[in-house]
Amino acid sequence: MTNIIPDRVRGIGFLLLTSFLWGVNWPVMKFLLTELPPLSTRAICCAIGTLLTLGIALAQGEKLRPLPGQWRRLLTSAGLNVTAWMCLTTLSLLWLRASETTIVAYTLPIWATLLARPLLGERLTPARCLGLLLGLSGVVVLVAVEPQAAAWAKLPGVALALAGSMLFGLGAVLSKRSPLSMPPVTAVAWQIGLGTLPLLAGMLIEQPRFGAVDAIGWSALAASGALAMGLGYITWFAALRRLPASITTIGSLLVPVIGVSASALMLGEPLGFRECGALTLTLSGVAIATKEP
Repeated sequence: MTNIIPDRVRGIGFLLLTSFLWGVNWPVMKFLLTELPPLSTRAICCAIGTLLTLGIALAQGEKLRPLPGQWRRLLTSAGLNVTAWMCLTTLSLLWLRASETTIVAYTLPIWATLLARPLLGERLTPARCLGLLLGLSGVVVLVAVEPQAAAWAKLPGVALALAGSMLFGLGAVLSKRSPLSMPPVTAVAWQIGLGTLPLLAGMLIEQPRFGAVDAIGWSALAASGALAMGLGYITWFAALRRLPASITTIGSLLVPVIGVSASALMLGEPLGFRECGALTLTLSGVAIATKEP
């Protein structure tokens, strides 16, 4: 039977689901850092996501063995979209609230748009430069509208979240320029699995105390791994294959909105003038920077 749902509509559906799963996951990750060290938390979630996606790929009869020419692309994507993103943004939560990390991290569409100029040949317009300025202004508001001591204390977290954002943006652009020639779920499983290996090495250094994790903590780990890591990455790459880069990045605007709101509801984090102002500036910058020329 012919598929009557256009690819564009399906892509938007995948993007909305991704935004929800990733947005809600930020306060979950902040909570999990009270249970386990950061790299251990991400390593376990990634391992769960890998097993889930491998199981789905096998159930769908996908071939699991990558072709020889795919290894370089796989390693690049895993390093940027999984290892760097997971490691840097999770470490930033040690200095920032979940809502703050979400706002800073999701400047990533701006970096993707800027990198699309040299890598995809997309034009760098004055509007996109203005978007970059507004987005960075949101980050400045998030840090500057604080007592001086508190602002300086947050700088390491801001730097880590920005670095993770830039590298994820680079990974998104490279995946558009040189997409993987693999079945979709298998590609996700390999990327998460390969990206998990450095995190597992970090877990050996941290030596977490798993016996101290309670039932709620294990439930949160399972949910984060299966939903945000497994299903979330499947739907993200599915959206990326079906939509233009600009629409995909605009759609990711929902992630910080959901993340900030969920952090206020789930963790009781403040949602005042500073947070709303920073979120508004950042989202305005992303909307302008990723607007079709």
